[in-house]
Amino acid sequence: MTVRTDFCSFFLAGFECSAHVRPDGVRLDLLASTRHDRLAPRDYAQVRGYGLRTIRDGVRWHSIERRPRFYDWSSWLPTVRAAQAGGMQVIWDLCHYGWPDHVDVWSAAFVEHFSRYAGAAARVLRNESETVPYFCPINEMSFLAWAGGDAKRMQPAATGRGGELKRQLVRAYIAAVEAIRNVDHRARFLVAEPLIHVVGAGDAQSRGEAYRLAQFEVHDMLSGRLAPELGGNPDCLDVVGVNFYPNNQWYFGGDTIPLGHHAYRPLREMLLEVHERYRRPLLIAETGAEGSARPYWLHHVCAEVFHALSAGAPIQGICIYPILDYHGWDNDRVCQVGLLSTADEEGRRTVYAPLLEELQREQAHFLRAFRQCESVAV
Repeated sequence: MTVRTDFCSFFLAGFECSAHVRPDGVRLDLLASTRHDRLAPRDYAQVRGYGLRTIRDGVRWHSIERRPRFYDWSSWLPTVRAAQAGGMQVIWDLCHYGWPDHVDVWSAAFVEHFSRYAGAAARVLRNESETVPYFCPINEMSFLAWAGGDAKRMQPAATGRGGELKRQLVRAYIAAVEAIRNVDHRARFLVAEPLIHVVGAGDAQSRGEAYRLAQFEVHDMLSGRLAPELGGNPDCLDVVGVNFYPNNQWYFGGDTIPLGHHAYRPLREMLLEVHERYRRPLLIAETGAEGSARPYWLHHVCAEVFHALSAGAPIQGICIYPILDYHGWDNDRVCQVGLLSTADEEGRRTVYAPLLEELQREQAHFLRAFRQCESVAV
C-alpha cells in the first residue's frame, strides 16, 4: 500500500453549505440554518478535537454579490479567520448549487460573473493566508444539471435542459480555475461529483450502462476528452472527489439496490475504475448515512477504501458529510446525519457517540496501516 496525502488529516469534516433556490422560490442557506456561520470557531474547535483537521466549507455567492460586481465579504471573512485561528485546512466550495438572483445561469454572462467572483475570492484568501488554497468551484455539476435542468428540483427548475446546463457549469468551472490561478498559481482544485452505479435489466441494459457512464462526462469535459470546445484541458482535473451515499446505486428507472444484494457493486471496484480513467489523486469528498446507520456506513466505506488503497488507488482522504445535523431541503425535518447535532440555545452541539466511536476505531486502523508504509497524518 502506497499512501500519500496533501491534506492535514486523512478523515475530513464537511459542513453542508447548500444555498440554492427551491422550485417554490424559497432560498436555502444551510450555513445559516445550522448556525455554522455564527458558530464556526466553536465548530472548528470541536471537530479538530476529534482529529478532523481538514474540512470542506462554503462561500455563499448569493450573500457576497448582492449587486453585480460589488462584493461584500462580511459573511465569509469571519469564517476564514476562524479557520486560520483554529489551524484548519479548508477546501472552499464557491458555488454549492446556488447563485445570486441577478445572475442568469443560461446566459453567456454567467461564466463571466462566476469567474470574476472566483478570482475575487482567491484574492481575499491570498490576503488572509499564506497557506496553499483549495477550492471546489462548483459542487456536483452532474447532480445540479439533473436536479435543475431536468427534474425541476432546484433552480433553474427546468426540464429537458440537463445536458445544456452541464456544459454551462463546466464552462464556468474552467473559467474559474483560470481566474483563480491568475491570482494564486499554487491553488488546488477539487471536482466533487456523485459516484454511482446503475443496472439496467433486459431491454434497458444498454440504457442503464449509458446512464452509468454519464457520471464521467464532467471529468471528461474538464480534461478536454469530451467537448473540447468548452476549453477543458488535463490541468483542470486536479483532485478527483467522489460523493458516495447509500442510495447511489439503483436499477435503471427503478429502486435503489440495497447493500449486500448481488447487483450491488463494491465501492472498491468503483474507486479503481475512477483511478484507471484519470490517474489523479482521489478523495471521498462526501459520504454518510442517516440515523443509526451512520457508524455502520462509515465502517463499510472505510473497509472498501482500505481495499482500494491496497490495490493502488491514490485515495487521500474520507470526508464525513455533512458533519452537522441539518433541516431538510424540502421541510423542517431534522436530518440526523452528522457527527454533531444542531446547536442548542447556547450554541452547544452534542456528539453522536456511536459514530464517534467508529471514527476513532477507523482512525486507529488507518494509522496503524499507514505507519507500515510511511508517515501520514490521520
